[in-house]
Amino acid sequence: MSQTRARFIALWSRSGGLRAEAAYAELAQLYAEPTRHYHTLRHIRRCLRDLDRARSAIPHPDVVELALWCHDVIYVPGARDNEQRSADWFRQWAGEGIAASERIGEMILATRHTRVPAALDDCFACDIDLAVLGGRRDRFREDGVRLRAERSDLDDRAYDMHERTILGNLLARPRIYHTDFFHTRCETRARANLTWRLGLPVTQ
Repeated sequence: MSQTRARFIALWSRSGGLRAEAAYAELAQLYAEPTRHYHTLRHIRRCLRDLDRARSAIPHPDVVELALWCHDVIYVPGARDNEQRSADWFRQWAGEGIAASERIGEMILATRHTRVPAALDDCFACDIDLAVLGGRRDRFREDGVRLRAERSDLDDRAYDMHERTILGNLLARPRIYHTDFFHTRCETRARANLTWRLGLPVTQ
């Protein structure tokens, strides 16, 4: 059994979830869809590494971890309801076994990054999802290539405008990261990466 699978099954089971192996099998299958290049288990494993670094500062780390596992489980390129459908997927599998299922579903919706979350756990989930923005420039560039590969429905100019809108909105925030932990760790480099990306010429 892989470490990734074992970690999910242990978390799911201690949280009260049933049919842990079946839930992981479907989750892993969805994250391995051929249209995915960024929103894969690779992204989830990176999220888990950042969660582990911040674990002592997170009020309810298991709840945040379950949300991170499932926040991109449904990903249709260009769709606006991916987070809602991911939350629905989680709630369906969680059933009545996982007591915090509604709370976790709300946390998944928070990863739409449309507003500042009210709860600290939600803030950590959002910051961990975006922590990759504050990585090394070569990794930031590689992530950009992977994200671009997922949007074959857009030509280069349309995608460039789409990406600039998203990154520009993040850069315009007073803070990209809501928690002090990730603000201290990632804010400066994330702003440098976004500024670098937005300084590139528009694709003609």
